[in-house]
Amino acid sequence: MRAIPTDRGTCPFDPPAGMADEPLSKVRLANGDQVWLVARHDLVRQVLADTRFSSEIDGGFLGAPLRAVEPDPGMFIQMDPPRHTRLRRLMTGRFTVQRMNRLRPRVEQIVTDTLDALEQRPRPADLVEEFALPIPSLVICELLGVPYAEREEFQHASAKILSLTTTVEEQEATLIRLAGYLAELIARKRAEPGEGLLDDLLDTDLTDDELIGVAVLMLIAGHETTANMLSLGTLLLLHHPEQLALVRQSPEAAKTAVDELLRYLSIVDVGMYRRAGTDLELNGQVIPEGDFVTCSLASANRDPALLDRPDELRVTRPKTPHVAFGFGPHQCIGQNLARMEMEIAYPALFRRLPGLRLAVPLEKVPFKNDMAIYGVHRLEVEW
Repeated sequence: MRAIPTDRGTCPFDPPAGMADEPLSKVRLANGDQVWLVARHDLVRQVLADTRFSSEIDGGFLGAPLRAVEPDPGMFIQMDPPRHTRLRRLMTGRFTVQRMNRLRPRVEQIVTDTLDALEQRPRPADLVEEFALPIPSLVICELLGVPYAEREEFQHASAKILSLTTTVEEQEATLIRLAGYLAELIARKRAEPGEGLLDDLLDTDLTDDELIGVAVLMLIAGHETTANMLSLGTLLLLHHPEQLALVRQSPEAAKTAVDELLRYLSIVDVGMYRRAGTDLELNGQVIPEGDFVTCSLASANRDPALLDRPDELRVTRPKTPHVAFGFGPHQCIGQNLARMEMEIAYPALFRRLPGLRLAVPLEKVPFKNDMAIYGVHRLEVEW
């Protein structure tokens, strides 16, 4: 049995070589677990849409074995219906396109202020530290009602939790510290409510433990994914100057570029594990009850059946039904916010810094091969 592919070969923007060799195959994880790897677009959507493939799973990273779990309060990403349905319904109405668009002027101001500060920095500057990370961090802080001055509490925790090199014990200790901080923050909000999403949720039937779980998910997912897309997407466009020129010249291309970058990069790939709740058939193969499945979102988004020439980056490409945000009942709840941030940030960056360029060769850029969400640790640039 082959090991799950992890080597990206000569191109750091492509999925690991061999990931899509078969639409459905049995592979071995680094921890020794055997799982079914799903790599074809239609099959990935089938798995993610079918709640008979349970999400109540832990493990798969840091050497921990995959296992069925009783999810922690509020951790709806690890829940099945009806528990998942209750929490998802509470959150969905708070992340609509209309509600996110009301945030647009504030996000535009955050991007402008961040670029003002970046222009004053010594060169070369780290685009991750000075641009890609501050924007979504400040946005999620304002959305949730978390003081931005306390952002290090969740930025440090996110880095630890998503690292593939920390130990299980370190990860658990980090989660305990983050939960302790959030418990104290929620207590402050109960004493003196504000206007953030967490304050809004105080009036629901969520317990404090559920509020903490929801806040952990929103803080980590709400800034790490967008931060990685902003830095890695910028690097990809710098590597494709003809596509970057289209983004600079055309407002419409600047908007369609976001979905194309999401599809092309698929920074969250095989971390979505599922467990067969009963014997299930997939692509003519019976997946026995209790077996674990993982979906390669990156391979699904490069499926030739999905679109023409999938390995080409084309920022003017019509929107495709990619699965970069997942699919089905667990599809990313914050996708409208993430898209808006990127639609504002990419063109603003290239408009303000028309001479933006890498300060180091591509092979010297430290990619996040050691993290559960792909990206770059640093991105040294000049202009």
